[in-house]
Amino acid sequence: MKIALIIIIVILALAVITFLAGLCYLASFVSLPKGKMGPSREWEEKFNFWRDFDKRRTVQYQIKSFDGYELHVEYVPNESAPDPKKFVIISHGYTSTRYGALKYLNKWMELGYNCVIYDDRHHGMNRADFFTPCTLGVKESKDLMAVIDDTYRRYGEDIYLGLHGESMGSALQITALKYKPKVHFIFNDCGFAEVTNVLKVGMCDIFHLPGWLIYPASFVCTILYGWSFTKNRPIDSLKDNTIPICFIHGEDDDFIRCSNSKEMAAANPAYSELHLFPGAKHAESMYKDEPRYLEIMKAFLNKVYEMEGNSCE
Repeated sequence: MKIALIIIIVILALAVITFLAGLCYLASFVSLPKGKMGPSREWEEKFNFWRDFDKRRTVQYQIKSFDGYELHVEYVPNESAPDPKKFVIISHGYTSTRYGALKYLNKWMELGYNCVIYDDRHHGMNRADFFTPCTLGVKESKDLMAVIDDTYRRYGEDIYLGLHGESMGSALQITALKYKPKVHFIFNDCGFAEVTNVLKVGMCDIFHLPGWLIYPASFVCTILYGWSFTKNRPIDSLKDNTIPICFIHGEDDDFIRCSNSKEMAAANPAYSELHLFPGAKHAESMYKDEPRYLEIMKAFLNKVYEMEGNSCE
């Protein structure tokens, strides 16, 4: 009887240890992504978004975020722009780098904007270790505020500044609305309304595990990395927003469902547009239909200019 009891206790202990180890792995898998410059560039080249970037004159620099974390930033001036005061900051997605912004940068150049691209926390050329985890927008939204403030300091308080984000880059920009950023517009491509619905999809598709595991994993993530999955809800930051937002999403996105953009567009009290791209999976809208994407950008900007009482030029 004693031997049987000991065996049961050992089995239960091993089960608990395995369960906790699994939760630690899940928290680390999410918080410590591999976002490297090389693979990011290869992706842009593969889909013909790199184009003439090597020939462009750019300026690279580093800035300090709210907690002293160093962010690598790259300024891409539009030397043929009729209005040198127009700027856009582009935020890339999870496991990408600032090179992931190039698919959008090319269009912003056509529209006469100077571009500021940067590596998100734990991505690209930034420090990436256990002590500097990715928080899927919690700290990254404050990093964006640091980039916005620095952009005004460097290029003038009178610049006309907007934002464009993809995936996590979209989510962090929506989260940043709680800090009242001084921007004129936001293009929000395939962002999430709350991180739990994205992680549930990943839990099932990647690990083939039940979605409810994200809740205990969230608790472990809070202990290990200082942020909670369940409290990461960009949609809550839309509550008293006044900035016009253009939501874009692929209808066939099976990672961040297009329902996320639908929910955020409905929750936004300011001017919203919602554009869905048939046949586009995650972050593929630009790739699937570049001409339509550009026309949406032009029309939305003209609407914003009109609401502000400015010329479209």
